Amino acid sequence: MKQGYTQIYTGNGKGKTTASMGLAVRALGAGLSVYFTQFTKKGKYSEIKALEDMAAALFSGKLKVEQFGVIRKVLSPFTDRDKEAAEKGLEKIREAMDSGMYDLIITDELNIAVHYKLVDKNEVIDLIKTKPESTELVITGRYADPDVLKAADLVTEMCEEKHYANEGVPARKGIEM
Repeated sequence: MKQGYTQIYTGNGKGKTTASMGLAVRALGAGLSVYFTQFTKKGKYSEIKALEDMAAALFSGKLKVEQFGVIRKVLSPFTDRDKEAAEKGLEKIREAMDSGMYDLIITDELNIAVHYKLVDKNEVIDLIKTKPESTELVITGRYADPDVLKAADLVTEMCEEKHYANEGVPARKGIEM
């Protein structure tokens, strides 16, 4: 890829991670290499399982998946362990960028890590500014910081108009998780 850009998918609506995964599949189909990272989460969520299975079966050496979070209850507060995991994630992303091995780097839920001060927004802005010209960078998650948005080339906001979760429908495996 000659020119890579920085994309941000944010907002309270559903679909940020799903959009980034669709982009990963498109990139892999075009022969590009993808590094998919997920912040603030740890576990075999359906999207992680799917990507890991694809990496093993179809895209060995072209797709790497890593999570930078700790196993925790959904609404429990973030801890120093979460902060350490997020900071490690930023280090690994810098290494991946410096390696030149990846055409597309997805940082799922990085906006959440910034919002909850697990990583400093200035480090994310620096990541955007220093990424290799040929690397596409995607940052997802609610609560995107205004300064991070300004540094990006493309911003998509997912807006919730209506959601069945508000009627008491729990997250469903394969659809929301």
